[in-house]
Amino acid sequence: MNLSVGIVGLPNVGKSTLFNALLKKQQALVANYPFATIEPNVGIVAVPDERLLQLAEITKSEHSMSELPPIKPATVEFVDIAGLVKGASEGAGLGNKFLAHIREVRIIAHVVRAFEDENVVKEGSVDVKSDYETIRIELELSDLEKKGEPLAKKPEIIVINLAESDYSKSKIDEQILRYSHVLENRTEQIIAISAKIEEELAALSEEEQRQYLLELGLKESGLERLIKKAYQELGLISFLTAGEKEVHAWTIRRGQTALEASGEIHTDFMKKFIKAEVIPFDDFVAAGGWKKARELGKVRLEGRDYIVQDGDVIEFKIGT
Repeated sequence: MNLSVGIVGLPNVGKSTLFNALLKKQQALVANYPFATIEPNVGIVAVPDERLLQLAEITKSEHSMSELPPIKPATVEFVDIAGLVKGASEGAGLGNKFLAHIREVRIIAHVVRAFEDENVVKEGSVDVKSDYETIRIELELSDLEKKGEPLAKKPEIIVINLAESDYSKSKIDEQILRYSHVLENRTEQIIAISAKIEEELAALSEEEQRQYLLELGLKESGLERLIKKAYQELGLISFLTAGEKEVHAWTIRRGQTALEASGEIHTDFMKKFIKAEVIPFDDFVAAGGWKKARELGKVRLEGRDYIVQDGDVIEFKIGT
């Protein structure tokens, strides 16, 4: 299942810096002038899931493998869309070209500027509330002109781009509370990040990243929280498969059945579906793999109508 997130906002609010950090490389042009990003840059990033490494280690041990099996996480597609400006619905800036790109994504991540930097030009940016409302108004005006899925009705995440000095656990919580009141108490939709710090983190080793985050009092980066929030806002979960060939996280919508989940692996699985062997992740880890889990009676046989839960480890039984 594809998950696409469109990063939008006024020019020079930190969209491309955030995008570069997401990809851990400079795929988007970061420049101190409006419209540095003319065409949408697209990148695929992994959904953070610490469960996969545990499954891989268990699989290696259970099958006496010399190395870990390949790990394939669920992925999110991020689209860095050029800066939207007031009047875009009437052709201002790069006009409806931006809006057309937004129509292609499943969820919108609104980046708003909450930092001051005299070296970074403010292009129409005033304050968080005003900037957010400018974007919303342009989407709503565009909906009046176009038929089809309304842009203003798309799921959204509000990404508050903080100054580096405001990026610590205590200050992040404080800023989210502050801006939730400014933005109509949308606490559950707000992510606070510092795009500059995220870019710095992206250039470090995993151990250096952990140490840096520890110094800030954080358990995970803003990017990890953003990706997980996108999953949550779209009502998505992951089920897991673990075998010698690979350990894999698969994306499905919450509430989907075992039959539908099997189709994410291969469409033929739906036609030849017999049963699904299912075990919750924690039980699988406690048992140390499929063999012991079966011996302990921890594995359930489920039919096609079983509602898959997040973290279910599944092995599908398929006919010929």
